Amino acid sequence: MSGPAAGAMATTALPMLTEREAALLDGLRSWFAGVGDVVVAFSGGADSALVAAVAAEVLGVRSLAVTAVSPSLAGREAEECRRLATEWSLEWTTVVTEEMENAAYRVNDSDRCFHCKSALMDALGGLVEARDATAVLGVNLDDLEDHRPGQRAALEAGARFPLVEVGFAKADVRAVSRHLGLRTWDKPAAACLASRIEHGRPVTVSLLSRVDRAEELLRSLGVGQLRVRHHGDTARIEIEPEEFPTLLAVRDVVVDGLGDLGYRYVTLDLAGFRSGSMNPLTAQQPPSLP
Repeated sequence: MSGPAAGAMATTALPMLTEREAALLDGLRSWFAGVGDVVVAFSGGADSALVAAVAAEVLGVRSLAVTAVSPSLAGREAEECRRLATEWSLEWTTVVTEEMENAAYRVNDSDRCFHCKSALMDALGGLVEARDATAVLGVNLDDLEDHRPGQRAALEAGARFPLVEVGFAKADVRAVSRHLGLRTWDKPAAACLASRIEHGRPVTVSLLSRVDRAEELLRSLGVGQLRVRHHGDTARIEIEPEEFPTLLAVRDVVVDGLGDLGYRYVTLDLAGFRSGSMNPLTAQQPPSLP
């Protein structure tokens, strides 16, 4: 075995996998062994990190991890991708995506994610073609239950979702990543910054930057999993309920800091953190997989 997973396993006693989880890991390795060269959309989250790590282990230089850089990517996430690529000796590069040039994206309707993922696939296209490769994304089975029209855009552009095809749910991603010694195994979910903006409110670079700075402030105060949802002059903070005391202990700092960013009202959502809380309420059909 080679690659980032092998290095971690050689130095640390790591949790064992259940029989089912071990079968999933074997299946993922076999998937990459049979697919040929790949270009991995690498955001640095738990899902794409597992995909990139196993792809590198199996394929070596035939796997290229690519991080898409745009105003909708939090600054800390771009830097984290660079660090992970260095630590794990990944073949890695960045591409600039141009979703902000698309008026259909900026208008921020319920298909915003479709236009964003289309921009990603456009940016990856040259690399995929030059390497005669397959574009792969870190989508897991649980993601199919959410409103994510970007999945449809990726599939229409020819991308594949190895975690879905092999049968990984989010819990499986975390268990296998932990077994492999990937420090991303418990990383909080991190959607693009535009997901914090209510549908119908136009997306702008300055607005994305404001949300990014608001969330960085809360992280600097010790809050883990979080979202700052933008509702005009109101910031609606979502964090895990067990972290409410942490936030309330620094309430004045939070109110003043977000006030400096232009928020007149600062609220704590008592329902706590939940992915996709600003998604449309209507049920969505998952995309058809190959």
